[in-house]
Amino acid sequence: MGRRLIHGLSGATVFLVSVALLSVRHRGARETARYPGLREGMSQNPEQRSKASPEGRGGRRQEDPQVHRPEEYRTEGSLTLEDIFIAVKTTKRFHQSRMELLLDTWISRAREQTYVFTDEEDDALKRRMGDHAIFTNCSAEHSHPALSCKMAAEFDAFLASTQSWFCHLDDDNYLNPQALLKLLSAYSATWDVYLGKPSLNRPIRASEMLPNNQTKPVRFWFATGGAGFCISRKLASKMVPWASGRNFVSTSELIRLPDDCTVGYIIECKVGGHLLPNELFHSHLENLQLIPPSQLTQQVTLSYGVFENKLNVIELSGPFSPQKDPSRFRSLHCHLYPDTSWCLQAAGW
Repeated sequence: MGRRLIHGLSGATVFLVSVALLSVRHRGARETARYPGLREGMSQNPEQRSKASPEGRGGRRQEDPQVHRPEEYRTEGSLTLEDIFIAVKTTKRFHQSRMELLLDTWISRAREQTYVFTDEEDDALKRRMGDHAIFTNCSAEHSHPALSCKMAAEFDAFLASTQSWFCHLDDDNYLNPQALLKLLSAYSATWDVYLGKPSLNRPIRASEMLPNNQTKPVRFWFATGGAGFCISRKLASKMVPWASGRNFVSTSELIRLPDDCTVGYIIECKVGGHLLPNELFHSHLENLQLIPPSQLTQQVTLSYGVFENKLNVIELSGPFSPQKDPSRFRSLHCHLYPDTSWCLQAAGW
């Protein structure tokens, strides 16, 4: 009787241990599915490709850009924020809803390096940005010519400056200036460097217009403007024949694609440069909740928007509720800069 009781208890113990192990394994699988970027896709290696963007889910093997080895670009030199020209593209109707958020958050930490390019004058923006608010004569439309017009204004303003790096952002991007500085410090502005994140898992194909109504096929990688990208002065100087003044708009018309595509086209098809993809740039075109919260403060850019008919924002706790901070930019800013006055005033922080 005693032996049977012991055998019965032993069997029950083995059963309970097996169930516990299966439960742990199941929970781990769920967490891995929830955060597929936890082990891959978040590397700072410029040669790693994005696996989180919706365009990369087609099941086909991703093509790797033909890039130089990162070691060829490494530098030991010092770099400061004063060496970086940061351009933010916006439009009048987003001055209040988007730009005020950026002015309250990351721009307050990089005010002297940041220039805002918009289409209409605005006294409120002028008061906060001074002569760093650039009012272009570009159309307010979200069309290829209008977008290319603003990009041309950004590019020309950078060329007229003394900075070593040109970095473009959209008005729905949060920039971490220190993360950007750390990234660019690993490269030399005296090399041809084009850093950003592709939104496609393959080179884009287009038709270049030729004289006599002829066309020729072209293919190239480009960094999506919605995630931001950076270009070294050495490379920017080579782009001048196709990108300065009205040349940028004319070049954009050759391939009939938006401004960020045109930048990639000029660099890869005209200059002979290459995109160095980097996973620290993020746009609303990817599922932002896949970025592990523990790695948010290491990212160069983040964004917000709508993805698959749902609000697409980073996953981050406090100090502000999602109702008060739907973009999560204010909460992120408080994690990065807890000494900010309105962060200290936040309840429970």
